[in-house]
Amino acid sequence: MTHDPGTPDTCKDPPRDELSTDEARARILGAVTPVAERERLALGDALGRVIAADVPSPIDVPGHTNSAVDGYALRGDELTDGARFEIVGRALAGHPFDGAVSPGSCVAITTGAAVPDGADTVVMQEDSDAQDTAILVRRACGRGDNVRRAGEDIPAGGVVARASDRITPPLLGVLASLGLGEVEVYGRPRVAVFSTGDEIREPGESLPRGCVYDSNRYTLRALLAGPGVEIVDLGLIPDDREQLRHALSEAAAVSDAILTSGGVSVGEADFIKEILAELGAVAFWKLAIKPGRPLTFGALGNSLFFGLPGNPVAAMVTFLQFVQPALDKLSGATPQPPLRLRARCRDHLRKRPGRREFQRAILTQDDSGRLEVALTGRQGSGVLTSMSLANCLIVLTEEQESIDPGTEVGVELLPWARIATAPSS
Repeated sequence: MTHDPGTPDTCKDPPRDELSTDEARARILGAVTPVAERERLALGDALGRVIAADVPSPIDVPGHTNSAVDGYALRGDELTDGARFEIVGRALAGHPFDGAVSPGSCVAITTGAAVPDGADTVVMQEDSDAQDTAILVRRACGRGDNVRRAGEDIPAGGVVARASDRITPPLLGVLASLGLGEVEVYGRPRVAVFSTGDEIREPGESLPRGCVYDSNRYTLRALLAGPGVEIVDLGLIPDDREQLRHALSEAAAVSDAILTSGGVSVGEADFIKEILAELGAVAFWKLAIKPGRPLTFGALGNSLFFGLPGNPVAAMVTFLQFVQPALDKLSGATPQPPLRLRARCRDHLRKRPGRREFQRAILTQDDSGRLEVALTGRQGSGVLTSMSLANCLIVLTEEQESIDPGTEVGVELLPWARIATAPSS
């Protein structure tokens, strides 16, 4: 697998120019090729993985014509108000009636039980009066009512899942209902993660003056967690040319994508840029986005490379906007644009036109179902606590200016979002 980060023009900073969020995302996705590896997994191990080939149904679903209600199976052409039918047997789910329904007769039937031969309609139990060996129909239904036909949900041979579909809990249930024990999926991309900087320390270590703990690597690993990718954690890499070169070479050899934060923006640590240029084709971009203006994207050997900003919130925002869609495509899935909701903003938001801004906020729903959104606090790109309190990002487009309280704004839910009900005022 190889990746092309773009034409030579995309690998330079345009003078006095910044890429828009949409343009940067499009360039990144245009350079991504899904992993070639495929594997067959037991169905119970396939949740969250991406289907690699269309899945046709080997059977009809439902597999037999069955009753949608508790009642009486009979011949619909004989059905009228007040009609009398002799009860000749009983059909239970898993225990069908062994016989046929003749004119003037019916079979007591439970929900899910196979409709017996000769019958094509089920009268609901509450629309009839049962006697010792017969029923009287109080309210006739239409011919064919209350019956689920074989293959009504899925006909044999019908495609139930497409290549590039991610296996969700309900899709897993659909595949199980077909009796499929295995499913063919794309292999998991391997993503190498490391942090750079002499000032970075591992949580749990002592913290010398002027140093900080490494939150970015832990945050990025958490964003990557799940069945979609395999994480290769290369730890902390100091500001040393040879150690960094070794780490990048190792990462390119064992991964499909490399993810770093800090130390790769324009003007920082020139030897890093030299190593990246030596090992691959890398673009240093300025983006019209806040937070997250510097972004590095390219390819080292057969691996994609993402150099995210060092500030924690900027690293998370750029991951969600650019890295996650790329990993979706790398995994074989079809990237989807973020779902954008509209909510009434409770705060004044300061903004100048020209950049797309993402502000951390809490989305709530009042008793009438109206969505409201409020900032979580200070919006500096190093204020990680305001992200930990948020369940959404307010999205202010490039052309928007400052927002007054009460104005509707666009919001994108964060992956961990739970929307609370706002307390009554």
